[in-house]
Amino acid sequence: MNTSISPESANVKVGPAVYSVQQFCEAHEITKVLFYRLLKDGLGPRIMKVGARTLISVEAAADWRREMEEGAQVLPSRRSASR
Repeated sequence: MNTSISPESANVKVGPAVYSVQQFCEAHEITKVLFYRLLKDGLGPRIMKVGARTLISVEAAADWRREMEEGAQVLPSRRSASR
């Protein structure tokens, strides 16, 4: 007897496997101009071309977020500086 539950039968919403450029930008609250500037500067997410479409996998998006976090500077709190 198969007791596994498929996402469809459990009414589980499964997220997208890929983002379009527009979806990626909306999800990460950046503009398309910034997205393409990041790509040009070698700082954008890995992309894949499918026909004429440019797509970003959820894995590439997660890797990009991690890289952005690792490269971010930690700035001192304004509260600690004023004390």
